[in-house]
Amino acid sequence: MASLLIRNVDEALRDQLKARARRHRRSLEEEARELLRAAIAREAAGRETLPAIAARLFGPEHGIDLALPPRTAERERPPLFGGEAR
Repeated sequence: MASLLIRNVDEALRDQLKARARRHRRSLEEEARELLRAAIAREAAGRETLPAIAARLFGPEHGIDLALPPRTAERERPPLFGGEAR
C-alpha cells in the first residue's frame, strides 16, 4: 500500500482532524483516509445526472420501464385551493 505525506498542515486544522478522529473512534491517519475517500466519492457522484442515476437504479435491467410520456405544450395543472387565481 502506498504512503502519502502532507506537509505544512496548520495546527488548527490538525487539531480539528484529531478531534474528528476521536469522535469517530479512529486514528488520525484513518480519519484522513476516510475524508479523502469521501471527497473522491462525492466528486465522482457529482458527475452523474439524476436521470442517469434513476436509469442505473431502476432501469430495464431491473425490470422497471422508465419510458415517460412525451411532454405537451398544454400540461394539466394541479387544482387550485382557497380561491387562488391563475
